[in-house]
Amino acid sequence: MAREAAGRPPEETLLLWKREQAQLKARVVDRDTEAWQRDPAFSGLQRVGGVDVSFVKGDSVNACASLVVLSYPELEASWPSERCPSWWTQCGGCRRGSLTSCPRQVLLVDGNGVLHHRGFGVACHLGILTDLPCVGVAKKLLQVDGLENNALHKEKIRLLRAGGDTFPLMGGSGTILGMALKSHDHSTKPLYVSVGHKVSLEAAVRLTRGCCKFRIPEPVRQADIRSRDYIRRTLGVPRAPTPGQERSQKAQNPRGVCPKGGSEEATGEGRPPEGHSTQESRDKGTGGAKLDATKTGCPASPVRQ
Repeated sequence: MAREAAGRPPEETLLLWKREQAQLKARVVDRDTEAWQRDPAFSGLQRVGGVDVSFVKGDSVNACASLVVLSYPELEASWPSERCPSWWTQCGGCRRGSLTSCPRQVLLVDGNGVLHHRGFGVACHLGILTDLPCVGVAKKLLQVDGLENNALHKEKIRLLRAGGDTFPLMGGSGTILGMALKSHDHSTKPLYVSVGHKVSLEAAVRLTRGCCKFRIPEPVRQADIRSRDYIRRTLGVPRAPTPGQERSQKAQNPRGVCPKGGSEEATGEGRPPEGHSTQESRDKGTGGAKLDATKTGCPASPVRQ
C-alpha cells in the first residue's frame, strides 16, 4: 500500500521515468519465444496468471494489485490467492522481476502493451521485470497514433459477429498496435489485445480468447474480484448491493471502488458465479487498470503505463 502524499510527481521525476521507459522499451520482444505458443492448442501451457489493479474511489494514494494463477485449459485455481501478495508495493518479487515462488508461464495484464503513447504500457513493463511472456488486455481503446473511437471504429465493432472475431488496430504510422477481439458471443464491446513481451500478437489474441468464460479473461477477472475484495476487507469499503438494489443504483459505484473509467455495457455477458452485482463485475466492461504513479500518487510502484 502506498502511503506517500498524493499529487503529481515533480517534473524531473516524470522525465526520469520516461527515460527509464524508453530504455526498457528497447528490450521488448514481440515474437513467440516458447514452444507452447506455436502449438495451435497451446500444448504444454499449464498455468496462466492474471494481474489486475483496483483503486479506491476518491483515494489517490491507495491501490491494490492482485495476481491469480489458473490452470490451463481448465481455468481453475492452481495457486492459493493468499500466497500471492495483493499489495503491489509490497510485492518484492514483482520489483525484482523474479516472482519465482509463483508457478505461472504467462501473464495476462489488465492494461496495454505496445498499444501505448510511448509504445511501452504496463504489460510490456511487467514482462520486462518478470522476464515472462505478457499480454495486454484492455477494455477501452487507448487512442494513440491516430486511433480513434469514432464512427468508423464503431462500425468495425458492429461487424464483429461471433466470439473470436477480430480486426487490426492500425495506427496512422502504418503499424498494427493490437487487435480488437470479440471475446464472447454475447459481448457488445471488444477487448483490445496487444503484445506485452515475449509473445506474438497472433498468439496473444488466441490465448486471450481461450481464457474467456465471459467477456474478460478468467485470470484477469478473478484477479479483479480478489483485489476488490481485499480493498473491501482492508479499507472497509461497503460491499455491492444485491441484484435487486442494483437497478436503483446503476448510475452509482456501489462498491466504492474506482471502476477505472469505464462505461455501462449491455447485460447478458455472462454473470460471474460469485454474484457480484455491478455491471463491471458481470463482464468487466470498463477501462484497463494502470500502474501509473502520475495517476495513483504511488511513486513507489515501478510499473507505469
